[in-house]
Amino acid sequence: MTLWNGSFPFYPGPSASFPFDTTRATIVSIFLSMLVTFIIILPGIRGRRRLFWFLWVVMGLFVGAVVLTVQFSRDWERGWVAANVSYKSFSAALVTVGVGLHVGLAGLNVTLLGAPVRQLNETIDYNEHFAWGADYEQSYGAGLQKGLPTPILYVAEKFRARSPCGAQQQYRSAGRYASIALWMAFCTWLISLLLFSMPILLYGAYLLLLTATLMLFSLLFFSTARNTAKCPIQLGTAALKTGYGAAFWLTLATGLLCLLLGLAILILNSKQPEKLKLVFSLEQGAGGSEAEQGKCYLPAEPSCSLHDVLMVPLADLHEVTATKL
Repeated sequence: MTLWNGSFPFYPGPSASFPFDTTRATIVSIFLSMLVTFIIILPGIRGRRRLFWFLWVVMGLFVGAVVLTVQFSRDWERGWVAANVSYKSFSAALVTVGVGLHVGLAGLNVTLLGAPVRQLNETIDYNEHFAWGADYEQSYGAGLQKGLPTPILYVAEKFRARSPCGAQQQYRSAGRYASIALWMAFCTWLISLLLFSMPILLYGAYLLLLTATLMLFSLLFFSTARNTAKCPIQLGTAALKTGYGAAFWLTLATGLLCLLLGLAILILNSKQPEKLKLVFSLEQGAGGSEAEQGKCYLPAEPSCSLHDVLMVPLADLHEVTATKL
């Protein structure tokens, strides 16, 4: 096949390769900028509180970055298979390619990579995204019009709404509920940071446990679609099988981490509160005890000098009956 005007025949543009994930890069850049800012002010913290404070900041930023990243990730479920398949419809020519499937909460990506990349005078390096819902049929129809390779259309057809497999409805519902759970986890994470900074450690630990629970529930929601029976995806003599992706395992690890941190804070709060205050940079004697802070003082005798003022607690004052002269 020959080139025409810089593009391959039957294609309005050159083949689409795997795109750079700008959303993930933006999220990582924002949290790295926040981390650098905290590192800059780190020398202003004295003593061993510096280490505990730095570790807590890193942990908090890591949890927030993970919750946002997996929300937009397309790697909750993935699969890859090498096969000899027909490249174009109505053509008997076979190509050796690798076909990949990446499923996210909002849709799926189908990748096609030639081995070698250059075959049949073409560069076989494709990535196509299909969002759930009404946009899926539009993306699929657009792929038919511009003549996408047969393996991509075959895999995408398995997830159409009118497909007898019924996979799209399962993944669409599971992704919606998992996304809601993750957004709620992000909100509870923000509130927990606010409570820890006030500091209200006990309620912060409760919110951290709630964050872990919501993250684990998002995994449970997504697993409902993953564990249901699906139509086999047969590419030549090979079958495309999928498993949990990096986003799933990262969410699981972060949820368990939040769970352990929340339980550790609750245990320290009940067993060794002094060590817990040390971790959160709270000095017990800095502002005095709550009982001492609650006392009000009045001058016992009037004085012209500020240094001669004698303060006595209000509790020590007695009621005096005044006699009118």
